[in-house]
Amino acid sequence: MTRQLRQQSSTGIHHVMLRGINRQIMFENDDDYRKFIFILHDLVAPKDQLKRPLPPRCAIYAYCLMTNHVHLLIQEKDDKLPNIIRDIASRYAMYYNNRYEHFGHLFQDRYKSEPVNDAAYFLTLIRYIHQNPVAGGLSNDVESYEWSSWREFIADPKRVSSICAVSVVLKSFPLEELCELVNTPLPKTLRVLEYDNQNGAATDEEVKAFLSSNYGLIHPADLTLYAKSRRDEILKAAKRYGASIRQLSRLTSIGYSIIQKA
Repeated sequence: MTRQLRQQSSTGIHHVMLRGINRQIMFENDDDYRKFIFILHDLVAPKDQLKRPLPPRCAIYAYCLMTNHVHLLIQEKDDKLPNIIRDIASRYAMYYNNRYEHFGHLFQDRYKSEPVNDAAYFLTLIRYIHQNPVAGGLSNDVESYEWSSWREFIADPKRVSSICAVSVVLKSFPLEELCELVNTPLPKTLRVLEYDNQNGAATDEEVKAFLSSNYGLIHPADLTLYAKSRRDEILKAAKRYGASIRQLSRLTSIGYSIIQKA
C-alpha cells in the first residue's frame, strides 16, 4: 500500500506524535524523561563542537511526554521536519537501547503529523497537548504534571529553563486567558490527530495489570519460572486479551517463537 504524502503547512508548524512500537513504554523513570527533554533542547539551542551557538533547527511551542507516546507542537526553522523527527527518534532510541539492553525498534515506524495553518487550531493544540496527562489519567490537573511544557508557561523564567518559545505564544494569547483555557477541558468529540486503536492492541501497562490481577504475576518475567503447560496457558490468555507476540516477548523475556506457538 502506498503511503500518503504528508500535508504541507503554510506556517511551518506541525502537531507531531511519536509512539512506542506496539505502544511500548518509552520512559521508565525520571532520567528517561530528562534525556528526551535534553534532546529537544539541543534542537532549539544547538551548538557546534566548540560549544558555539548555531541557528535553531526548529521552534517548539508545546510538548508533552506520556508513558508511551510524545506530543510536539513544532515549527521548522533551519531544518526540515523529517530530519528533526528522525534525529529525535534515533538519539533517544540509542540512549534507551544502551541503557536497557533493548534490541529492535523503539518507535512505531512512522511518526504522525498534521499541519497547523491558523491561530485557532494552534490554540486548540496548546490546550490539547497540555491536557493530555489529565485525559490519560496520569495527573489530576494540568499544572501538576511534570513532563509537559506547561510549567514553562506559568513559572518564573529565571528559575525554569525554557525549551518552548513561550514569549511568542503569550504575544498572541495573554497568560491569564491561556491559563483559563488550558484548565478548561476540551470536548471529547473534538477531532485531533491521534493514533487509531482499531487493532485492539493492549498497552504495556494493561498487559502487566492483566497478568498481575489474573495470574498474580507482579513481574511478567517470572513467567519463565512456570511449568510449560501453565506458561503456555497464560501466554494464550494474554494474546486473547490483546497483547502482541513481540510485546509479550519483551515483557517476559520469553522467545518470540515460543510465544507464537503457545
